[in-house]
Amino acid sequence: MDVRDYAAHDAVGLADLIRSGQVNAAEVHAAARSAIEAVNPQLNAVVGPLFDAPLDHDASGPFAGVPFAIKDLVCHAAGVTHEYGSRLTAGFAYPYDTSLMARWRAAGLATMGRTNTPEMGFNASTEPVANGPTRNPWDTTRSPGGSSGGSSALVAARALPVAHANDGGGSIRIPAANCGLVGLKPTRGRTPVGPDADDPLYGLGIEFAVTRTVRDAAALLDAVEGPDVGDRFAIARPARPYATEVGADPGRLRVMLSPRGWADVFVDPACVAAAEATGRVLAELGHEVDHGTPPVDVAGLDLVNLRYWCGFLAQAVYGLSETLGREVGDATVEHTVARCAEFGRGFTMFDLAEAGAVQNAITRAVGGWFTDVDVLVTPTVSRPAWLLGELDADDEHLDAPGWVGKVFTYAPFTALFNVTGQPAVSLPVATSPDGLPVGVQLVGRVGSEDVLLRVAAQLEQAMPWSDRAPTVLAG
Repeated sequence: MDVRDYAAHDAVGLADLIRSGQVNAAEVHAAARSAIEAVNPQLNAVVGPLFDAPLDHDASGPFAGVPFAIKDLVCHAAGVTHEYGSRLTAGFAYPYDTSLMARWRAAGLATMGRTNTPEMGFNASTEPVANGPTRNPWDTTRSPGGSSGGSSALVAARALPVAHANDGGGSIRIPAANCGLVGLKPTRGRTPVGPDADDPLYGLGIEFAVTRTVRDAAALLDAVEGPDVGDRFAIARPARPYATEVGADPGRLRVMLSPRGWADVFVDPACVAAAEATGRVLAELGHEVDHGTPPVDVAGLDLVNLRYWCGFLAQAVYGLSETLGREVGDATVEHTVARCAEFGRGFTMFDLAEAGAVQNAITRAVGGWFTDVDVLVTPTVSRPAWLLGELDADDEHLDAPGWVGKVFTYAPFTALFNVTGQPAVSLPVATSPDGLPVGVQLVGRVGSEDVLLRVAAQLEQAMPWSDRAPTVLAG
């Protein structure tokens, strides 16, 4: 298998080729290695060298032999370096797999390396001091987004068909929008997050992946969804495999369109136009489409994000510092991460309890609005891929509130649904006047990944993106 042939297939397609004996897994791995090595010098998406051989995986799994990579944050493999994008944790490794890593292996995915992430995952751009900036394959002066920027850059460049990603405020959906990918954030509790935590980032953090096709997102979700032993709670399992929802008739749905959202921030006309175009297409497909915005307590949402993110960073930074016996300082932690950790370290139990009460109120208000709405459509981000350097986490002029506010100005539409726990997906339905991908976010009720996948598959047919290719392209 040559690199061009490899890059033309999504994960389901490669799995079918391997299963049918048209190619063997070793050929696919060799092509993947060549593809990654060809594009990575331009993208800087890989952390450290590729593994000498893919990590152990089940050759009978549904994705047996399909190349894969894990983001250098949260999901980790036994004995594999895991650094959170930070100098503080250089060389650190856990002696065990996370629950999700075990499921990636059981699915047959062949993990070939680690992908770049901003320090501790808190940036809408991927340019950590520890590893340098990852560049967007559509325009290497621009950011792929964050925090799953390394994974998204490799998948967009077709060096990998799919890659691990996670999302605490938009970190799957933001880089999917910037890189022209499908970025599904499942419902809270749909995918396992243990054993290191049962509610990472106070329940905001969700584990999954970025993909090029809707069918890959559905099939991957089938492979890893479901509760794990010891989980705090479990949600209802799907009535049938998610893969069967791709191409299934969603029926006539009530769709609300909110092209400018609920926050008082600038939204690029290309992003507004993409959301409005999506609404028109959905109406043409037979859905009932209207304009409407959920009742969002914006000040409350800002409070929740500030306290939860800073509380999480305090726990992560100072916890790892104590574990590893390394000092927190300018030589080990970026400026804004350190300021956020310091800020969070000063919180009382009352501060976090108050944030929890606000989260509860927001979740119930927005959930009540969705009682009569099947799908909400918004832009994914406020502008197409921004220049590298615009979101500098080492900017000494920013304090904790200043940094949190700046990050979510670029991504004002995504974080709400980490707070409420609802499923959301970014789809690359359009391009900007200068040729950059533009993503649109679809949001459903809690547990309604099936509905989102049906509608996403409709849009994949009606507003196709598979024929668009970035400048940096494997093969």
